[in-house]
Amino acid sequence: MQNDKLRWWSIYREPEHELVGKIQLHINYTTRLDENSLKCGSIAETMAYDFALEVAMKEQNFRQRNLLLHDPWKWLLAEFATYYGVSDAYTKLRYLSYIMDVATPTNDCLSLVYDLLLPVIMKGHTKGTLSHQENRILGEIEEQIEQIFSVVFENYKSLDELSPSGVVDVFRPATGDAALVLEPAVKLYNLLYDILSPEAQNKLYSYFQAAAKKRSRRHLTETDEYLSGTGEGNVMDPVTVSTAYQKMKSLCLNIRNEIYTDIQIHNCNILPSFIDLPNLSSAIYSAELCNRLRSFLVTCPPSGPSRPVTELVIATADFQKDLATWNINPVKGGVDAKELFHLYIIIWIQDKRLSLLETCKLDKVKWSGVRTQHSTTPFMDEMYGRLKETLNDYDVIICRWPEYTFALENAIVDIEKAIIEALDKQFADVVAPLKENMTPKKFGFKYVQKLAKRTTNPYVVPPELGILLNSMKRMLDVLRPKIEVQLKSWGSCCIPEEGNTAAGERLSEVTVILRSKFRNYLQAVVEKLVENTRLQNGTKLKKILQDSKDSVTESEIRNRMQPLTEQLMNTVNHLHTIFETHVFIAVCRGYWDRMGQDVLSFLENRKENKSVYKGSRVAVSILDDTFASQMQKLLGNALQEKDLEPPRSIVEVRSMLCKDTGSSSHKKNSYFY
Repeated sequence: MQNDKLRWWSIYREPEHELVGKIQLHINYTTRLDENSLKCGSIAETMAYDFALEVAMKEQNFRQRNLLLHDPWKWLLAEFATYYGVSDAYTKLRYLSYIMDVATPTNDCLSLVYDLLLPVIMKGHTKGTLSHQENRILGEIEEQIEQIFSVVFENYKSLDELSPSGVVDVFRPATGDAALVLEPAVKLYNLLYDILSPEAQNKLYSYFQAAAKKRSRRHLTETDEYLSGTGEGNVMDPVTVSTAYQKMKSLCLNIRNEIYTDIQIHNCNILPSFIDLPNLSSAIYSAELCNRLRSFLVTCPPSGPSRPVTELVIATADFQKDLATWNINPVKGGVDAKELFHLYIIIWIQDKRLSLLETCKLDKVKWSGVRTQHSTTPFMDEMYGRLKETLNDYDVIICRWPEYTFALENAIVDIEKAIIEALDKQFADVVAPLKENMTPKKFGFKYVQKLAKRTTNPYVVPPELGILLNSMKRMLDVLRPKIEVQLKSWGSCCIPEEGNTAAGERLSEVTVILRSKFRNYLQAVVEKLVENTRLQNGTKLKKILQDSKDSVTESEIRNRMQPLTEQLMNTVNHLHTIFETHVFIAVCRGYWDRMGQDVLSFLENRKENKSVYKGSRVAVSILDDTFASQMQKLLGNALQEKDLEPPRSIVEVRSMLCKDTGSSSHKKNSYFY
């Protein structure tokens, strides 16, 4: 018949290539005139080609991960298509249709799809030049490729060439290596779409957004239990709280790793330039992480800067810092560590302040009459131990945000003032006798009455007063400087906010208060000791000086000074039993200076009476020897050279006594008790 096509093909046995026979292929078909056009194509030939292609694929075990056809079937199909006029576009599209039925998001698959589709798209073929059948097949292939795009781009960190499906079965941390399939997938996307069009760009952009949301959701799932209503009861358990904060810390680290991986993938230069993968993904990751952190902190609020909490603070702050280091654009609603934890930090500081202030209350002070190895009250050492612990707890936070130094300093100042107040209340009874010596004397009628009723019993410094003054001295010299150094080192890293003083300056207020109070107590003790010398005529220094004129020999003066000397020695010995070294030296030198003031006052009232100078010289010499020798005897090598130098009043007395010689035998020193 006119439309019959007949051809004989030889059949050979391989590898000898021996002719064993021939095969005759005979196709018979009819067409109507309206269907006989180039656009419709030869339906019978394409059906026959489909049968041949199916046989070839079956014989070569065509399946996932085994997509290629090899000789002799590849050759046979090519010869068949050529002889029967099956178009090259049809052969590639039909082969692609079978590939897409078993396609996987792998490099070999999409590379093959690209190679087969490229000639169809690039060799001038358009929907207008392809037959209806070819256009239908191409449309189906494009729909299937779109599904592959969705799998590849939305799982670009979960692709695995070794997996049968091309996607990992178990969720795992992202690596910095770009999946091999990404490159042919992007090439295929460029082939099918006008990559310069906003629609194509937005479509590809949305794939990667979906990928970031999917991985973010997977990471967030690890902490879902701590936000559910059923988990609130367990959160109160300390172990559960610690575990929860550790998981939140891991979440921060995992999200950070996701963004860092995106940077590495982006640097492989596989994706189109309009896909800024790090900024694209970080906008999603950072916002969702921030929301999760905020919700978690509401559900499981941190009670203080414990180790699990500070580790989460560090992880959050480091996450934010890393994004800035990587030049990631900040996004609205993204992680802001300080904003997340600010309110909690302020509450922690306030709670610690209230807690320590409560401890300072008089009814909480249980250390009355007890002393430590430093001869101080255990209450003070305990309080400063807690303050030091507080500073250690906040070290991690303030190293990142030094501005919290000011809030912490204000709390510490309040606590230190409360410590001083508690000491005053605790030792109120032993301080009471000193009060009259700490206020300016007003010689009114009431004061005269008080003098008239004054007892003749000498004042004995009680051991409790030693504990108080030793404690205050230890605060000034040992405990407070450590706190001050720490705060100033933190404050050096930040600029004071408007209205705030420099870090450490508020602590100076406490220093002034404490130093003034310590000095007043010390001076009051000295005044009490000086009053003891005036209770008996034999120990009144001014009376001894008044009776010691030029006519009296030095030995007589020394005899008259003997009762006073013994009293001074006994007093110094007693002071040594209750005061620690530095306080003991301060009191002794104050006592020494105060006795010198009496001599100086005596001489100034008798400037024209040179007859009293001899007795004064001897008395001053005895005073110097008494105080210096006793201090040397009791302290030994613990004394410094400046501790034995005469105090200011003694220097002035000697200067006055030596005026008639034109020079002074002692330099005026700058050491004051």
